Amino acid sequence: MLLAAAVAAATALVATGPVAAEPLTAPPATDRQEQYAAAASEYGVPQSVLLGVSYLESRWDTHPGQPSTSGGYGPMHLTDAQHVLSTPASGHVDEGEDPRGDDSRPLTLDPATASAPAEDALPQASLQTLDAAAALTGLAEETLRTDAAANIRGGAALLASYQKELGAPVGPGTDPAAWYGAVARYSGADTEDAAAAFADEVYDQIGLGATRTTDDGQRVTLAATTVTPDQSGLHKLGLRRAERPDGLECPVRLACEWIPAPYEQLSADPGDYGNHDLGNRPAQQKIEYIVIHDTEGYFGPSVNLVKRADYLGWHYTLRSVDGYVAQHIKAKDVGWHAGNWYVNAKSIGLEHEGFAGHGTWYTEAMYRTSAKLVRHLALRFQIPLDRQHIIGHDNVPGTTAGTVAGMHWDPGPYWDWSHYFDLMKAPFHSTGTPHTGLVTIDPDFAANRPAFTGCNQQPPGVPKPTPPAAPCPLRGSSAVILRTAPSATAPLVNDLGLRPNGTPDTMYISDHGARASAGQTYALADIQGDWTAIWYLNQKAWFYNPASAPTAKWANGFVVTPKAGKTTIPVYGRAYPERAAYPAGVPYQSISPLQYSLSAGQRYAVGGVLPGEYYRAVTFDGSAPGDWTVVRGENRYVQIQFGHRVMFVNLDDVQIQPASVGGPA
Repeated sequence: MLLAAAVAAATALVATGPVAAEPLTAPPATDRQEQYAAAASEYGVPQSVLLGVSYLESRWDTHPGQPSTSGGYGPMHLTDAQHVLSTPASGHVDEGEDPRGDDSRPLTLDPATASAPAEDALPQASLQTLDAAAALTGLAEETLRTDAAANIRGGAALLASYQKELGAPVGPGTDPAAWYGAVARYSGADTEDAAAAFADEVYDQIGLGATRTTDDGQRVTLAATTVTPDQSGLHKLGLRRAERPDGLECPVRLACEWIPAPYEQLSADPGDYGNHDLGNRPAQQKIEYIVIHDTEGYFGPSVNLVKRADYLGWHYTLRSVDGYVAQHIKAKDVGWHAGNWYVNAKSIGLEHEGFAGHGTWYTEAMYRTSAKLVRHLALRFQIPLDRQHIIGHDNVPGTTAGTVAGMHWDPGPYWDWSHYFDLMKAPFHSTGTPHTGLVTIDPDFAANRPAFTGCNQQPPGVPKPTPPAAPCPLRGSSAVILRTAPSATAPLVNDLGLRPNGTPDTMYISDHGARASAGQTYALADIQGDWTAIWYLNQKAWFYNPASAPTAKWANGFVVTPKAGKTTIPVYGRAYPERAAYPAGVPYQSISPLQYSLSAGQRYAVGGVLPGEYYRAVTFDGSAPGDWTVVRGENRYVQIQFGHRVMFVNLDDVQIQPASVGGPA
């Protein structure tokens, strides 16, 4: 329905007489900088504007032939709705999963009912720019998808057509300030504030300049130029004004709208309600975490789901094509998003439009708005900007041994954590030496391309597929692969929670039990040549870390090790108080260890010391004994980086010491 409308719009655009494509009179340029210059000259777009728009879409990367999470291709992010609407969405909920993660009030949803039509996957204006670019340039759609120079020409042609429709001047010598409206239109946004936010980012980038090497090895530079844009063209686009009520919890310059998740009683039973819990954070309970998810679906359907009272709720959803943000739940309230009630009660959940295992890429526009939002929330709630507190859904532990295998693994190995933290102004720095005892994972994202398999084929859980799954596209990744010995041919390590029989984990895209991710810090276990070992899930795990191209940085800090006399200690997925802490009428929540243990002689990086807490919330109106209160006890826990996921140990079981003490020789 929207696809047909978008194609019609593209046809109409051509009929209005946009700038025509002229054949090149010289051989096509092979240097990427020259390709931008040639396209800018051909279509009369200031080169700084063309480079700035492309940077905000892709950072000039090509992602050859592979779409973004919103169906955009190439350095200019030309979108193709036919791809978007044909890609299956897998949804938020798996069979038998409890996204609330609270034994005292379990939530079971039927995945079959957790779907919404995909027709509203993207704003109409952004659905089919690839078709429009093909009509404007005369180039084949496949060429626009796969050839960077053609893609840049297509983007330049679109910008020029938007500028001409606004009645604004076109030509290589035109003032970049006059292109603000066309840049805003290029965002594909359907609200005025989102289009303006995109254009503001482009002009900010033009002012800052940039130089980087693209994913195919091309060096591109945007010279820093101070431009004061003429914003008058924005209002000519006819976009709607987003609802931004008082109390919206977003930075001022972020395109953000209030689309509330319902808090409703579903039957006469006060325990039958959705889709989140009321709270009083941080006054009642400190917010410790911000959890980064992807939607495993498109923006429109995902927002439709969070608007359902019989579903589950998270705090924000971010759109890929333009970085637009929808807030659904206030930070004081508790969302049902992480599958672990301890984490839910102490976190804010952000869902990003995208797919963990489709081999797609996340747009720069979404990275930027997400980073601004997270930094804003972290400063407001005093959450440290590190990977112990800004965590992926794939870093959230199972609550009990039985839930470990079913925990989610988004946003997956293609999320660029290092760039994300750069944008948050909290880059990963080396803070130590090989003698300080810790390593922070940080591979070169573009060059680090693990050979994953099974993209678009993930069945529930993480079984090894038979026959072997097809290879995923070789693309940049934040993940390093962990092996049982310092050799590229050694088996991968085993995650007992995913493979209880002790067999090695695999390179299947969702089989994350033998991976460490950028920003995660581990205790150093050994070094042999180009290989480094860390303590990981009660074993040594080796990753390739040559001095000539390191995949980790040396760090310092603190580690835990079992107290003297303890051979092993239990590991937990939630930090709950002891039985004696629960008042009369409030059921005790068991302190249930996971299937892992931590052995004497091993060391794990400390992420913080936390009180034993349980937030009691099991009725709509707070009528149950102890409802809407936090149960606290004497137990204290240490958060550790135990595997790919963070976990907890009882403070009474461990000794905390500087990582530089008692480490590997």
